[in-house]
Amino acid sequence: MGNIAIIPARGGSKRIPKKNIKLFYGKPLIAYSIESAKKSQLFEKIVVSTDDDAIANIALEYGATIIQRPKELADDFTPTQDVIQHALEVIDEPFDYLCTIYATAPFLDSKYLQKGFEKLQNSDAVIAFSATSMPFPIQRTFAIKNGRCEMFFPEYFFSRSQDLEEAYQDAGQFYWRDLKKAAPKITFSSQSIPIILPRYLVQDIDTLEDWEMAEVMYEVLKKRKFIS
Repeated sequence: MGNIAIIPARGGSKRIPKKNIKLFYGKPLIAYSIESAKKSQLFEKIVVSTDDDAIANIALEYGATIIQRPKELADDFTPTQDVIQHALEVIDEPFDYLCTIYATAPFLDSKYLQKGFEKLQNSDAVIAFSATSMPFPIQRTFAIKNGRCEMFFPEYFFSRSQDLEEAYQDAGQFYWRDLKKAAPKITFSSQSIPIILPRYLVQDIDTLEDWEMAEVMYEVLKKRKFIS
């Protein structure tokens, strides 16, 4: 039955207007996700779910199929899973594996899509997703309350960093799921396989500052041939 990639990409981004199609290093941001999915050669169908005509036109230009997302699934609070489920219902075709790919992942490397699929296929897990190691020990983090510090884990204040257990976080690039099995309620669980990416391939793009940092990183990595 094969595999399907679904890329959620709504219009109406507030902090970065038209973020999904804003030019990033010369190409619309969403183009990177579509091209990585195509390059992986893993998918029978690559779908973009969107409520925005401009996004739809660009996605079509780069070779994706379009699902028109209804307005009730295009606000700031709609869970991604609801968008994915809607797309699967509209397509109404059988697939073995689903890969949700975010439209804001210019550092996505097709080899990690391939690695995630291979690991999921050869396991009893339900999900394989992109992750990366934290750059600092979370045991020594603190909140700021009334202008003062309050440690989340004060018992670790005197611990050496090298003695603390390493922590990992969601890289926000892709999420493979075996559609033949029931989906877990929580993505990060014993039913999931983390695919660890190097930290230099992970960058949130939520603000203009994030965007500028990501473009600088991308240019450097491109010139040094860390990315193709």
